[in-house]
Amino acid sequence: MNPFSTAPLFVSLTATFTPARQKQQAFMACVYAFGILVTFLLLGRAIVGFFNISIPGIRVAGGLIISFVGFRMLFPAAPPTGPNPAEAQQDVAFTPIAMPSLAGPGSIAVVLAAAAQIQSRHPAEWLAIYAGILVGMIVTLVMAFAVLRAASQMVRFLGPSGIDAMTRIFGFLLICIGMQFLLTGIADFFALPRMR
Repeated sequence: MNPFSTAPLFVSLTATFTPARQKQQAFMACVYAFGILVTFLLLGRAIVGFFNISIPGIRVAGGLIISFVGFRMLFPAAPPTGPNPAEAQQDVAFTPIAMPSLAGPGSIAVVLAAAAQIQSRHPAEWLAIYAGILVGMIVTLVMAFAVLRAASQMVRFLGPSGIDAMTRIFGFLLICIGMQFLLTGIADFFALPRMR
């Protein structure tokens, strides 16, 4: 999890939000990311097994989502009209901030791998290990919240033109990141051992 790489995306997507709404979006993004990671820690193997999803599949899906968001940032639609345009903005806390930016394919893969090994390798103390992982997630997401809150202060200094330019630049970079996720997922998929 790298909140510093998420910060520019957060700033671009919440540039028109009020400070209170920016804070709320940052907080909810961290809550959602925690929920996603805990779900995959506790139920990930069952979910992935039930739906027959592979880690490469998660990577490809994440790449498509990131690319879609990048296209929207690079080629933005007309701003919403009305008495309060900021209220017309979509909620960005879950997608793309929490997933796939904070709790992305990499984080989910690490959590799934850890969950698969904990009970088999440490059958006696697996509960304490799970508790330690949950504390680590909380500490990490508190730090992510602090980074996102600090990043939102950049809006005052950049101004509308600066925000527009930064949004388009990071939109292009997000498309590149999404394509890399996609290509990595495809390469990982074909590298998986096939059942004969």
